Amino acid sequence: MKHFPTLLGHEIRMLLVNPGTYIAAVLFLAVMGFVFTGILETYNAAPQETPPAAVFFQVFFIPVLFMVPLLTMKCLAEERRLGTIETLLTTPVTTTEVVLGKYGAAYALYLCMWGSTAGLFYIFQRFVGDRHLTDTGPIVGGYLFIAVSGLLFIALGVLASALSRSQSVAGILCFTLLFGLIVGGNYLSTAAWLDRVGFLPLRSAVEYTMIFEHLGDFTRGVVDARQLLFYASGTVVALILSVLSVEAKLLHS
Repeated sequence: MKHFPTLLGHEIRMLLVNPGTYIAAVLFLAVMGFVFTGILETYNAAPQETPPAAVFFQVFFIPVLFMVPLLTMKCLAEERRLGTIETLLTTPVTTTEVVLGKYGAAYALYLCMWGSTAGLFYIFQRFVGDRHLTDTGPIVGGYLFIAVSGLLFIALGVLASALSRSQSVAGILCFTLLFGLIVGGNYLSTAAWLDRVGFLPLRSAVEYTMIFEHLGDFTRGVVDARQLLFYASGTVVALILSVLSVEAKLLHS
């Protein structure tokens, strides 16, 4: 892994000179600013029980479903389409280092984008004196959830990019994987047929992977080791599959 820092730095520089990165960042901040403004208007109209931070992070899936595909769909798919990944791997670097370098750069940018929204809470805390509304617990818990869950989300995006030569196909596949994990899992948990005796183990598995339940726990200050294990193991599996996919494509090219 001695070449990983060099590859990571190169991938970050490539993202920083890509106009698409700044377009995605502006759109992301515009959407989150609009969401935050809507929350403030709601709280201004009538008192609410839930802290604004908890409500803000409940819509995390909206930018995630579009931002993650934009950040990751090009990382391996474009390299394979142009044939540059074969050239890259003829140098003294491993497939694992290449995949991890691209993953690390996308994840770093993902964190930077979400971290920039902290300015919204700073402005809110600066001018609002209500401690209930400006409690830092849900804010810290929400950002911790974003950081932990982002490990898996970005890994799924890299996997989608590793499975296709087309950026468009990789983006659609990433969106589908994320939608199935975040929204599909939450919808499946409400299915009545899972209450049947034979499906109880499946219900337990579905409840274990409910992203919105994890978010609720984090914003309440509850960090479950099983949830951390879920994101960590899912990330490792997705990255291993990405490495194997790239190597398999190279063998058959």
